[in-house]
Amino acid sequence: MQNRIFNFNPGPSAIPVAVLNQIQEELLNYKSTGMSILETSHRSPEYERINDSATALFKEFMGIGDDFHVLFVGGGASTQFDHIPLNFLPVGGTAAYVDTGTWASKAIKEAEKIGNVHLAGSSRDLDYTNIPNSSDLDIPKDSAYVHITSNNTIKGTQWHSFPDTKNIPLVCDMSSDICSRNLDFSRFSLIYAGAQKNLGPSGVTVVILRKDFLEKCNSDLPTMFDYRTHVNKKSLFNTPPVFAVYTLNLVLKWIKNLGGLDELEKITKAKKDIVYNLIDTYPDFFRGTVREDSRSWMNVTLRLPSEELEQKLVTKGKESGFVGLKGHRSVGGIRISLYNGIPLEAAEKVTEFMTEFKKSN
Repeated sequence: MQNRIFNFNPGPSAIPVAVLNQIQEELLNYKSTGMSILETSHRSPEYERINDSATALFKEFMGIGDDFHVLFVGGGASTQFDHIPLNFLPVGGTAAYVDTGTWASKAIKEAEKIGNVHLAGSSRDLDYTNIPNSSDLDIPKDSAYVHITSNNTIKGTQWHSFPDTKNIPLVCDMSSDICSRNLDFSRFSLIYAGAQKNLGPSGVTVVILRKDFLEKCNSDLPTMFDYRTHVNKKSLFNTPPVFAVYTLNLVLKWIKNLGGLDELEKITKAKKDIVYNLIDTYPDFFRGTVREDSRSWMNVTLRLPSEELEQKLVTKGKESGFVGLKGHRSVGGIRISLYNGIPLEAAEKVTEFMTEFKKSN
């Protein structure tokens, strides 16, 4: 496809070109229905097949069976910050949270409005530049659940070894690294993720939860806030984000065609190795901002010797076809996001550009 730039935006982020081509091809006449998927009813057999396909692919990739539910809901992952304690934090009970960055902190703030929160661990004192050691976490034995954020997009850290919570349900916000690597997903009681980084466009949030965890739901909840509502109606209680789920399903099929999560993990590792190798080769010019054992595979963060050089790199990068390199407004610097839709070529090309930038500055 001509005139495509390398899109490193942190979300909404790049969507595989093969998926975009299929959307373009089907947009005016989806499956010979004579209408666009944008016009298709969520009660139609066409959408039912999309919903079922995406559900089956998630279960296949994650190695989970009928002991899990897969939901597609609106409201963004931030809505789940409220929904989770509303459903699973009983009156007088306590939930354990680990604070590893901005999004984890937001989840904690929302949960505190609903019930008791115990801070099981935090990297705030080190400016969120590392992930706490799992063995150092302080998790009360009577916790209703333990909440973590698997990848931290702003600072660029990621969990590479998940805490053993014994019999306490483990809840995880995987918004920025879901389906980028193969994990033992069965150890989680609830996973949630906004789709707009690794799975497609904004508008849909995936919630994957164990049936036995669902049985612990609080009663007398507002209908739309109750997970049982969406489970019982197969994510069709209200009109779902049809186009977003349709695109998500195409991305999942694209992953399957690549060879599944095992193959995608190899590509993810290759991309992050290319970029981190640049940082490790020129540490005085490209300074990594986080502890090496906590480095994110999804969001590589770094600083240059001056803010002027950082702005120059962002400007020159855009002129050269690389967009989205500016760090988050709260921390500055440079951020290179390597989500699923970013091809290996993009990591190669951006590091070539940055190497030449160093030589000339």
